[in-house]
Amino acid sequence: MSPDPLPSASKPRRPARGLAHDVVADLTQRIQTGELRPGDKLPTESEIVRERGVSRTVVREAISRLQAAGLVETRHGIGSFVLAPARAPQGTLRIDPATLHTVRDIISILELRIALETEAASLAAVRRTDAQLDEMRAALDDFQDAVGNQGNCVGADIRFHLAIAKATGNPHFSDFMKHLGEAIIPRARVNTARLAGDDFAAYLYRVNREHEDIYNAIRRQDTEAARAAMRTHLSNSRERLVRVQEEAERPPA
Repeated sequence: MSPDPLPSASKPRRPARGLAHDVVADLTQRIQTGELRPGDKLPTESEIVRERGVSRTVVREAISRLQAAGLVETRHGIGSFVLAPARAPQGTLRIDPATLHTVRDIISILELRIALETEAASLAAVRRTDAQLDEMRAALDDFQDAVGNQGNCVGADIRFHLAIAKATGNPHFSDFMKHLGEAIIPRARVNTARLAGDDFAAYLYRVNREHEDIYNAIRRQDTEAARAAMRTHLSNSRERLVRVQEEAERPPA
């Protein structure tokens, strides 16, 4: 007789990041094999939770990664739908997160984001719909929950910035952000708080306050405040990493 399986309580738990990767891999395969076709609605959050035995936080992280990869889009209050595969010509700009190895690489991405997203925030303040504002709010609430529960908040962070890009009403903003993928959130590649010697929890709370400033300006439809809040948010990350880089390059005394 084979031994009884270990009770679930004694099984080693996989990190949430690994579980999200598994969900992404499964859904990606179903899309690539045609089981899920362009226009099809993904299983609901509750269905994926039951099927995979994971938490809602893991499912939301997985969906955020699929959004960043340009495989699905989420329509607030309706669900997530498979997108038609992009047929981009050769030579189309693509920044591969796997190639971003150094602090200097991340600084370069942040400088690009400052130029792009400050204007996106300003346009979003003018053009956003109530539904798009709700999408931003939902992403911020998920970010706050992840911070409070010491979870992974990168997925919620990506969703927030993508929601702002979509709210510009200019599809090129959101297309470009999707091309950047997970490269838009440096914490997915580099723990900026650790490198700068900051307390990680305090760092995330500070990031969340900066997000709230951006959201409130967009909610009020204050274009200049939205632009300034986004620039402050991204510039703070850049300056933190510049200090890290300068420290690393300083010759020993």
